[in-house]
Amino acid sequence: MITVMMTLFAIVVVGFVAGKLGYMGGTFDKRLSKLVIDITCPALILSSAMTGELPDRQYILPLLLISVITYILLTAVAFLLPRYLTRRQEDQGVIGFALMFGNVGFMGYPVVASIFGHEAIFYAAVLNVVNTFAVFTIGTMLITGKSEVEGRKFQKKVLYSTPMLAAYLTMLIVALRIDNIPTVVSQPLTMIGNITVPAALLIIGSSMSQLSLRSMLGSGTVYATTLFRLALLPFGIHFLCRALSFDPFVVNINTLVIAMPVATYGTILCLRHGKDTTMMTALTFVTTLLSMLTIPTLVTLLY
Repeated sequence: MITVMMTLFAIVVVGFVAGKLGYMGGTFDKRLSKLVIDITCPALILSSAMTGELPDRQYILPLLLISVITYILLTAVAFLLPRYLTRRQEDQGVIGFALMFGNVGFMGYPVVASIFGHEAIFYAAVLNVVNTFAVFTIGTMLITGKSEVEGRKFQKKVLYSTPMLAAYLTMLIVALRIDNIPTVVSQPLTMIGNITVPAALLIIGSSMSQLSLRSMLGSGTVYATTLFRLALLPFGIHFLCRALSFDPFVVNINTLVIAMPVATYGTILCLRHGKDTTMMTALTFVTTLLSMLTIPTLVTLLY
């Protein structure tokens, strides 16, 4: 596991250097991010049901149920805890977002695959259905500080985005046990999907290269939030879900997914709504860096 995390971190470092040298950054990163989200990530999700044995369909409903319970709990935490972590009201929504949402798409998939196998990307994608919906509804509320979401039309667009469509289609493939997909379809999807992990990690590294030293170091509030994001919340939800008698495999996948660093969507939403990105940027950097230590520790202790 340590070797896997060091490998992932090495790619982040390459992205950081590429950003500093001008090979990445700005418009290039935005276009590459769009390529990852709209094309390579959906291909990765679809390919998880097209290589080797099909994932077990009996886990679909338990995964959706545990994800709903998890995000109900995280929603309560996101609205109640930030007031105790900072007195700056303008930062409370950002901290709430950071507590609630992990970087499932960019880091969750490769980490889950490295521990549980390639087919486990399917399980992470099922969990990510609830996560994605919550990001653009509750997450928008937290960032903007408004009780209303950006609009019904926008919500529908999120529900039918290419990653969500890929998750729906993959669940259908697994539920119907469709295992005779032609190689001419599965192999290109697998090859395109394999671009996701290195490209996503390069983007993370490049985005870090744009930060000032002061932003990267963060503050006491950043490290307190990081402690909850990477350790206390994953452990707490893990043991609660075990107490609720969920299947240990389902609990382990869910725990690993919510133990990811802060979702990069946080910065995107701050920019979209004209909010200051300083706190979100610092949280994203610090949690991404420290997750290289906390995720192997979590896996060692729980699995």
